[in-house]
Amino acid sequence: MRSRAGVFIGNLLFAALCCCTGPIFLAIGYSAWNEDPGWGWPAAVAAAGAAITLTIPVSAISSTRKEFPGITRRDRLKGGGFPYRDDTFVLLAPRSQQGSPQARLMRADVVEASLVRYNPDGESTFTTHVGNYTPKEFTPLIELRLRVYDSEGTDERGEFEVTGEWRVPSVCLSAITAGRLVVLVEPAAPGAQRAVTPEWPRSALLAGTRTSRLIDLDGRSAELTRRSGRQLQQMRISREAGGVVMTGDTIDLRKLDPYTAARYAALADRYRDRPEDQAPVSEPGEGKRWLADQLPGEEGEFGRVGRRWSRRGGVLVRARFLEMRSTTTFQDHGPVLDTVLRIQPADGTPPFDAARRLTVPMDYLTVLHRTKEVVLAVSPNGRSYVVDWARTNLLTGVTEARVIAPDGRELPVAGRPELIWALMNLLASLGLSVRTPVLDLRKRRLRGVADMVTRMVQDHADPRTCA
Repeated sequence: MRSRAGVFIGNLLFAALCCCTGPIFLAIGYSAWNEDPGWGWPAAVAAAGAAITLTIPVSAISSTRKEFPGITRRDRLKGGGFPYRDDTFVLLAPRSQQGSPQARLMRADVVEASLVRYNPDGESTFTTHVGNYTPKEFTPLIELRLRVYDSEGTDERGEFEVTGEWRVPSVCLSAITAGRLVVLVEPAAPGAQRAVTPEWPRSALLAGTRTSRLIDLDGRSAELTRRSGRQLQQMRISREAGGVVMTGDTIDLRKLDPYTAARYAALADRYRDRPEDQAPVSEPGEGKRWLADQLPGEEGEFGRVGRRWSRRGGVLVRARFLEMRSTTTFQDHGPVLDTVLRIQPADGTPPFDAARRLTVPMDYLTVLHRTKEVVLAVSPNGRSYVVDWARTNLLTGVTEARVIAPDGRELPVAGRPELIWALMNLLASLGLSVRTPVLDLRKRRLRGVADMVTRMVQDHADPRTCA
């Protein structure tokens, strides 16, 4: 992982190269002014050169903060941060096409998904699109085979399949991995196939990426995350009403108009008598929808460890996204999002919230329905935090972790985030860098930790084997 100083020096050299005329003008103006003092052209040239020269450090500092995903005291939210619970996640995504008034909201399961095209030509630079939240060059084109559940019944099974290519906003990619979408289905024309358009923000809600709650007219709160049947019916009520505002991740019926609130309340009463079970985190067949390997982002690894950082007391901590909000700025490997993180300090002090604009890798966004956690590297003085996407992608399962024992056996660590987290911390505390997702204990430099790693794997019970 790059250091902040390294990024700053690179940006400073680049800015100096781009603004090299500044020091030249400054030198020319100063030399001419010495020969002919006064406020004529020498002073003007020197002033212009000074102004251009001043932009070099200013540009370097600004670019470094933009590129380097560091979180400092200036990013902390005042007043205790957001009044969100720890399990809250608010996702504010670009709006989808609304369809005709006759179109009906239905559920669709993703049977198969594959990347067709994603090839922006911006290298690693930041690109801003004014007034366009979903530019095509930064929106992956995905081929989907959908099974649409038609409540009105178009055949004996009440369902039909459709295959097509759709542009998917990056922040909604997890809905595809989860396998549950909300689609707008147009009325069928005689002899023609029904037009199907995915509704991406609502799909992220139905998939469970965005959490969902409801406060009824009596002030009682109900958890609706992954209650897909009830959510779909609420979405239909909301669409007919022209939209219903969610405060954070909560709909408060006391703030709606009486007619819409009554419809929501009647639906709540029906489900209170017959509660709905939560849908699975991911529908069966996730392997056929796995897009993380096809999209850009850092490969997961146990992580790089700077020896100086480790010796001086640098540590790893975990944080959780509370909110993501789309912006009009993009990089090739992911969108630039306004985020809110809840960070748990390593010293055991109460967690705090921080707001930071970050470039979030697209491969991480594909698993956002499963986890909102990230790994942060903390500076030795505890004043700054850096998002470590390589470790994050290994911890969250974007890349599968593997551990090879000294005798060549593969130890079971895949799908065990708490064990992977413990191994990352062990390596970081000992100053050992492992720049791959494979911890091979047969290597000479890792033999000293082989026994400790083996014991940790044995001591951490595998939840898949527990009754």
